[in-house]
Amino acid sequence: MKHRPFVLLFCLLLPALSVCARKHHRAPGGGEFDYYLLALSWAPNYCAEHPSDHSRECSGHAAFVLHGLWPQADSGAPPMNCTAPGTLPEATVDHMLQFMPSRGLIQHEWAKHGTCSGLSPEDYFRTVERAFTSVHVPEQFRTLSHEAHVGVGDLEQSFSAENHAPPQSFRASCHSGELVGVEVCLDKNLQFRACSSSARECLANSLMVRPTQ
Repeated sequence: MKHRPFVLLFCLLLPALSVCARKHHRAPGGGEFDYYLLALSWAPNYCAEHPSDHSRECSGHAAFVLHGLWPQADSGAPPMNCTAPGTLPEATVDHMLQFMPSRGLIQHEWAKHGTCSGLSPEDYFRTVERAFTSVHVPEQFRTLSHEAHVGVGDLEQSFSAENHAPPQSFRASCHSGELVGVEVCLDKNLQFRACSSSARECLANSLMVRPTQ
């Protein structure tokens, strides 16, 4: 009988502990990140390497295409695949097709990155849209009519000048001397900020950039 108060206290605490455990199980790592990385892909180079891709990215004269918005860490690996993604609402996918080239990419980006944002699918993709539309692509890359070789520093500086933002907010990404895309570092309020060392850097000096038409 003398242990009864302890048993009663334990029983009172048990439901709260269960709720905490269930919440942690549903969303491990969700919302635990330092800033966003907006990934823009250079469509002409991607499409030249993927001739079987018939998405809107490769069927027109696209330039920089929205790839995704990734929760990023100041140091160490960024969070990925934080929860079971489920199926996105059809209305959300339909709306995002204005900005992203395929349904498969939209679902993939939600599963890999959006589930780590701590946001609902609707709020996450609203954030993706706001981030994408807030970044201005320099004029020379909107309708590039000929193949060019662009210095990495020049590319990043052109985005900086166009957006009145620090050059450290932009990182060119590359592969085998070709431009893959530009990554833009934004805080959680979608203001430009410096990229951290965890954001990959292109080590080439000059990049080949295929024309948009």
